[in-house]
Amino acid sequence: MATASTRSTGSPWGTNVRMPRAPRLNRDAQCDVCVVGAGIAGLSIAYELSKRGKKVVVIDDGKIANGQTMVTTAHLVNELDHRYESIEKIRGEDGARLAAESHTAAIEKIGATALEAGIACEFERLDGYLFLPPDGKPEELDREYEAARRTGIVKVNRVPRAPLADFDTGPCLQFKGQGQFHPLMYMAGLARAIIQKGGEIFGSTHAEQVDGGSPATVKTAAGTVTATNAVVVATNSPINDRVALHTKQAPYMTYVVGARVPQAVADRALFWDTAEPFHYVRFRTVRKKPGSESSNILIVGGEDHRSGTADDAEDRWARLEAWTRERFPSTGEIEYRWAGQIMDSIDGLAYIGRNPHDKENVYVVTGDSGNGMTHGTIAGMLIPDLITGLQNPWTDLYDPKRVVLSAVGPFIRDTAGMAVQYGKWLTPGDIGSVDDLKPGDGGVLREGVKKLAVFKDEHGHVTKKSAVCPHLGCIVAWNPGEQTWDCPCHGSRFCPTGEVLNGPSNGPLADA
Repeated sequence: MATASTRSTGSPWGTNVRMPRAPRLNRDAQCDVCVVGAGIAGLSIAYELSKRGKKVVVIDDGKIANGQTMVTTAHLVNELDHRYESIEKIRGEDGARLAAESHTAAIEKIGATALEAGIACEFERLDGYLFLPPDGKPEELDREYEAARRTGIVKVNRVPRAPLADFDTGPCLQFKGQGQFHPLMYMAGLARAIIQKGGEIFGSTHAEQVDGGSPATVKTAAGTVTATNAVVVATNSPINDRVALHTKQAPYMTYVVGARVPQAVADRALFWDTAEPFHYVRFRTVRKKPGSESSNILIVGGEDHRSGTADDAEDRWARLEAWTRERFPSTGEIEYRWAGQIMDSIDGLAYIGRNPHDKENVYVVTGDSGNGMTHGTIAGMLIPDLITGLQNPWTDLYDPKRVVLSAVGPFIRDTAGMAVQYGKWLTPGDIGSVDDLKPGDGGVLREGVKKLAVFKDEHGHVTKKSAVCPHLGCIVAWNPGEQTWDCPCHGSRFCPTGEVLNGPSNGPLADA
């Protein structure tokens, strides 16, 4: 059983951020473009289209920015998680150059948007440092340095160590001009600006069906949104595409801890290592009332694994804490622990553009590959260009219908366990009876030929749902740290009582 002290606390971003009101849709609505999803990608697209004079309606089945944008660590980088050495091998020198160019532009775009829309979001430019783990080989940094330079990133330097007071990283690469911000403050500002420009944002509004055409429509339980120009599906993992994109990306959980540290621990910078899985580090300054001292929150992430294949969140947070305390001895009590889901694409770059096998005016954003804040911002530049008929140099790079043969072999090896997941139809459950569950716990129970997702709440009330993911039939697994049911095949996630949290499933777990 996951006790309260070993479950997610949630991220620190939602504290004291007032979001604009997003009422439930209760009527039919008309617009030029309907955006499904109110995260970083959806609101960036809606904001840019609003600037171009388009009437935009945004719908989300939850609150504004309450999905994966809420659990980001908000690194803004042009040194990507998949590294340029890898991207260059798969997409060539031109592809790596365009990737660097687009992510550099995304950092600049966030800063410019914050300025033009008057959004106070703690945006700042700072350096980033890539260093080796204890068993790392120096030639890793040499190869990445050369690959980064070939992309046109000239502000990368070899330096003897990162600027950390208590931790000698050894030789590392310094990437100048990176960034960070407060994602929820930024999202609140984008939402206000969209509304001021005549757009509408509706929360608690589930998109039941998306249809392209002239016009395009999005059907909900309370009304239909009719869009003259286009529909954009920006739901982290597309809910309108059953197979095409989901065979080209894989879901991974990543874990984060946060604790207060003294101001002098480090210069203002971002830090990442080349471990597998790698660690990523940033600081957030919490500014108090005038006259009182501010403090730093150290945020450290890592310990990634394929979604739905591990139930040891407590151990992963503990390993992150141990890694952190070894390198930052002044770390205080862990105040935050949370996790998020990454959709890792076949080549480390997002899918942004026209949805494969759909009408020409249905667009999609997915495959964040660990760089969701910049990929979402790139979507806010690329998709409005596609909708309004403007040329964009990144169209082919991020085209969702692309087939990257050079990456197929490694991707197949990485996802070979999917067949094993379908084999779970034949295995016993992970609990023998409901009595095996403690309050606040869940487990998969076999009853005859059926597998059930069983949850017992803190009061002992039991909910039984089908353990079969409605998307393509995988068996879900209980995630005790996050208190969710996670699908190991394509990343659908569900509440303890079965309601859908994350696509590609567009509906809840079925009744038992």
